[in-house]
Amino acid sequence: MPAPLLFILSGLTLYVGAALAVGLFDELPAATVAWLRIAVAAVLLVVWRRPWRSRGLWTRRALLVTVAFGLVLGVMNVAFYVAIDHLPLGTAVALEFTGPVAVAAVTGRGWRERAAIAVAAAGVVLLAGVTLEATPDAVVGLAAVGVAAAAWAGYILLGRRVATAQSGGLTGLSVAMAAGAVVLGPFLAGAAGPVLTDPRLAALVLGVALFSSVIPYAIDQVVLRRLRPATFAVLLALLPATAAVVGAVALQQVPHGWEVVGLLLVSGAIALTARADEEPPPA
Repeated sequence: MPAPLLFILSGLTLYVGAALAVGLFDELPAATVAWLRIAVAAVLLVVWRRPWRSRGLWTRRALLVTVAFGLVLGVMNVAFYVAIDHLPLGTAVALEFTGPVAVAAVTGRGWRERAAIAVAAAGVVLLAGVTLEATPDAVVGLAAVGVAAAAWAGYILLGRRVATAQSGGLTGLSVAMAAGAVVLGPFLAGAAGPVLTDPRLAALVLGVALFSSVIPYAIDQVVLRRLRPATFAVLLALLPATAAVVGAVALQQVPHGWEVVGLLLVSGAIALTARADEEPPPA
């Protein structure tokens, strides 16, 4: 399958998983659903990749970076799930992209990065303003997506080090996700009890983990090796729209008017700053 189609498939599975998660929020806290996703995906990846066979991963320095990466990844996912409990899926994804755009603007040197900040800021103002006007209690979601965006910035910076290590890729990711699940478990696992006694809930949680983590991360390992920078930038910019489409179809969250303009502005900012070595979103 051509790499662009693989990328689109990755994005669709990612946000289908998020839509499944939204359906669980009436029965489990959003933060607990996020933790379950991380924990289940960690188990699946550890069994698959068997990281204990990788010697380079278990040095003190490598392990510290991997654990820090896993903690940032966990916080990012928990904050994002809290956000989509209060915001439309497409809006939350677009706002979360301000993290990568900010990293590109700070680390970049060209006019494209500087212009992207202005374009993204305009999109964020529109999306946030329309969301607050439509649902005044969305301030919790906006705060949560701000935390998710900041965590995503840290994810990019730490993720580069994990991905480029000798034992990087999915092997390093499996240890990182396990570390994140262990650290966050004492705070979030307490409300997960119903999953142990309800096979339907357990199946849905497994589906969230597969669609939101295991499948897209595995696809991304192929895609990142095959796409050219220009193609990657364009496809990355499609992800907020992809999330909006999934939200409209699966959750009846149809964007209107200024929301569409805001989504387009954020997508344009992503296209201006995206680089071939950036990882697609995990949220």
